[in-house]
Amino acid sequence: MEGDALALGLAPAMSLADARAQEPGLRVFDLDPHADQDWLERLCDGCARYTPVVALDPPHGLMLDITGCAHLWGGEEALARAAADRLEGAGLTVRHALAGTPEAAHALARFPTAPAPDEDAAVRRLPVEALGLEPDSATALRRAGLRTVADLAARPAAALAARFGEEAVDALHRLLGLGQRPLAPRRPRPALRVERRFAEPMASTAHALQVLEEMAAEAGEHLAERGQGGRKFEALFFRSDGLAFPLRVETGLPVRDAPAIMRLVRERIDALSDPLDPGFGFDMLRLTVPRAEPMAPTQLALEGGTVRREESVAALVDRLSIRAGRQRIRRLVPGDSHIPEQAQLALPAIENRAPAAWPEWQEASDPPMRPLHLFDPPQPIEVVAEVPDGPPHRFRWRRALHEVTRFEGPERIAPEWWQARDGAVEGQSIGRTRDYYRVEDARGRRYWIFRHGLYGTEAAHPRWYVHGLFA
Repeated sequence: MEGDALALGLAPAMSLADARAQEPGLRVFDLDPHADQDWLERLCDGCARYTPVVALDPPHGLMLDITGCAHLWGGEEALARAAADRLEGAGLTVRHALAGTPEAAHALARFPTAPAPDEDAAVRRLPVEALGLEPDSATALRRAGLRTVADLAARPAAALAARFGEEAVDALHRLLGLGQRPLAPRRPRPALRVERRFAEPMASTAHALQVLEEMAAEAGEHLAERGQGGRKFEALFFRSDGLAFPLRVETGLPVRDAPAIMRLVRERIDALSDPLDPGFGFDMLRLTVPRAEPMAPTQLALEGGTVRREESVAALVDRLSIRAGRQRIRRLVPGDSHIPEQAQLALPAIENRAPAAWPEWQEASDPPMRPLHLFDPPQPIEVVAEVPDGPPHRFRWRRALHEVTRFEGPERIAPEWWQARDGAVEGQSIGRTRDYYRVEDARGRRYWIFRHGLYGTEAAHPRWYVHGLFA
């Protein structure tokens, strides 16, 4: 496409008015980086049919590690041609290159050179811009008479580093294969993978789901042999046009039962804003288990039950999380902190961590020490109190004045000394002492309020906050 634009007289950095004067039928679209990134990720998922190690090379490239995969396609050239043909069929202009390192393949695809006898000769013919340095660095190299990679390779590395920086030497070594930087694949290697390829594309989503259930049963057998269960499952539906549609489900407890997995998959499909469109058909299905954990045999109840209570609750949480979203269904877990609002955390319920013991409830005749309702963050109030550390006499909260008739306190809660003192509670440092009071107003309502900071030492004028309401 770049060559077509140049043939029409269009060039980079040309103004829109000049471009339209050169080509009146020019169509203009606003730049949408998020849509471009989404499209690149979909293409990346589609290329997973060729190799499990596919990485993004933004803003408009993909990097495929085909080590050990080329023989399945008849060789490296055949694999590259098959991938390029599929992407071109989707209306894309594709340039590809094969090399021993990701950096060399990246450079050869973007800076085509004249035919060379081998890869090393082709890399050495590349211009210095192929190093991927800043434009100023590339300009400085050219001004020094270094125009190609071969010119740089002929110079001592110490001299290059002293004049142009370590980045230039590192980039040169990676390009020549003397240094290595591993790829970061978009999808890490899963614990288990099951695939089905079809000679003819499958145009029925219902039929694809039946095949997927057979694959889930096969995956369950492999997991049972390992004594494991899956916590995450991902189904990839590869369409014949080169795109792939991923479906991910999670479970609170390890599972390997195919009907249970498929119930979650169907719940996920029902929750999609766009239906699962087979297009011209699916020619490949892949089921992966990115996360597997040990799974003990299920103990049957003596009265004849087959599912323990915690398993039924976990199944309910799984279904609700699939329908509403994993961030919508939460459970409270105890936090390792004596700061009241940090003593418990609301985490996604599907992230079933190792159970932690909550303190046992002990009934007592005295009023509770902690309120039933806690504000996070605490809400600021205006207080009339004795200085420097006297109890509150009245306070204004939400434009209403409250006369304090009874109080109990203070209960001093020190800050977390091992934490940084730059946190904030409504503009106040979290690294200050809190003096809490349980107060009751003239109408019998009880509040939990605190003074944030000590007079003179921690704050010149400490602020007051209401932190909770008693029943």
